Amino acid sequence: MFWADKIAADAQGSAIVVNDSKTPSGRVHVGSVRGVIIHDTIYRALKQAGKSVKFTYGVDDYDALDTVPHYLDQDKFAPYLGQPLCNVPSPGPEAEDYAKYFMGEFLEVFEYLGVRPETYYLRDFYRSGQMNPYIDQFLQNAHLVRQSYKEVSKAERPDNWYPFQAICEKCGKIATTKVTDYKDGKIFYTCDLNATDYTQGCGCSGWMSPMDGNGKLPWKVEWVAKWELVGVTIELAGKDHSQKGGSRDVANSICRKVLRKKPPYHAPYEFILVNGTKMSSSKGVGSSAKDMAALLPPELLRFLMLRTPPKTMINFSPNYETITRLFRDYDNLVARYGQAIAENDGKAPELTDDWRSLYYSQIEDKIAPYQPFDLSTLISLLQLPHLDINSEVESRSGGTLGEGDWAIAQQRIAVAQKWLDDYADEEDKLVLYLDSIPDKAEDLTSDQVQYLQVLLENLKGVDTWDGDTLQTTLFSTAKQLELKMPIAFQSVYRSFLNKDRGPKAGPLLSYLNAEMVRDRIETVIALNAA
Repeated sequence: MFWADKIAADAQGSAIVVNDSKTPSGRVHVGSVRGVIIHDTIYRALKQAGKSVKFTYGVDDYDALDTVPHYLDQDKFAPYLGQPLCNVPSPGPEAEDYAKYFMGEFLEVFEYLGVRPETYYLRDFYRSGQMNPYIDQFLQNAHLVRQSYKEVSKAERPDNWYPFQAICEKCGKIATTKVTDYKDGKIFYTCDLNATDYTQGCGCSGWMSPMDGNGKLPWKVEWVAKWELVGVTIELAGKDHSQKGGSRDVANSICRKVLRKKPPYHAPYEFILVNGTKMSSSKGVGSSAKDMAALLPPELLRFLMLRTPPKTMINFSPNYETITRLFRDYDNLVARYGQAIAENDGKAPELTDDWRSLYYSQIEDKIAPYQPFDLSTLISLLQLPHLDINSEVESRSGGTLGEGDWAIAQQRIAVAQKWLDDYADEEDKLVLYLDSIPDKAEDLTSDQVQYLQVLLENLKGVDTWDGDTLQTTLFSTAKQLELKMPIAFQSVYRSFLNKDRGPKAGPLLSYLNAEMVRDRIETVIALNAA
């Protein structure tokens, strides 16, 4: 059973709430999309199972600004370090504050991916007084909260530590305050000069009410309050929060001790690494969710997250090999589904486990087969200005293209162009030498010259000048001479691209006139014989 369907089958209760959340500390990276898609898929699986469910998404905008991302004006935002994100000015005119600016970008990605949760902001919960009962309950039971920290994570809290972060009445910072007493509905706080290593407190102290937005609960405690206030029954967490003795274990303990409730269902999911690096919103590491949404069609971005089980790490890099393989894997799965329809007298097959990742990758609850066109071929075609891209797509397609096929083809053309413009390394780009001989073509080994000589004879016997036939000819010629493939193919790339490597050589030659290819090979052989 597909993992989301199993969660749905096991879920109990008449009102199921799936929840996820994010601190908008900076540009949201593609790694954060995994949690969003996982929770959305659980929500969709529950709906399909006929269960009453809603999907909520929390914006933790009362958290402190703890670093200024490198892509923002350091001088402008440094004075706001330590203040709640919702109290920090917006980096642009699109939003009224810092938190809504970066969350707004992320919510655009939600819409693009067909993810439509009920979104709530923690500022509203605090300022409206909805959190007041929980603030009082946790302050009254601070000793139980301290016990949970000590028993679960071995973190010792002093007897005068209280689970609350006040917003300093003088400097407006929330990260620098320490609460040491709670009496008659008021807390005593101090804005500690040395509370953090990234900003200083102002030294102010005094009694104040903790209610109605004057501060916040520490996030592990706040997590528990959100579960109760929102009615959360299912919430997964990333590996970093899910380790033994980690954040989720502490929150679970607090939930049991203070609220005397069973915590929501939980399972960990792994990170997404970009080039082997874990995502960080504030540090600006990796590719942003917005950028990935601009590159990948929504179904492909969802598929990237869903083809790998949640407990398996994804190491993603938008390089040539990874991006073309992603599209090829998706297209092959769609093609298999289309074949299953054909074998089922035109009816959609039962959505067995084989099709679930494909099904949940769709924006709508339907898989629509299409005639695919290889992305790597489009990347090459777009770099050959002497070719008309639409004519090439039409002539190279296996059959007549319908309206839906053309829509997919145009989408893929846009992806290929975007990838070339923003992600391709110089070595991935083609510069075909059509009117001159590349310098590297004059520097071939004797084995490579022999390979071209035999290849020239073999090409004269090729009847169909297409990529597959030419690729087979290139391979069979190398085998005929017992020459290693990289050495053999290097002679072709040097002859036409002035490079040692390139795209699939068969399709590359198929883009060119057969007579021109044979003439070029003859010329290169002659140059190396001179």
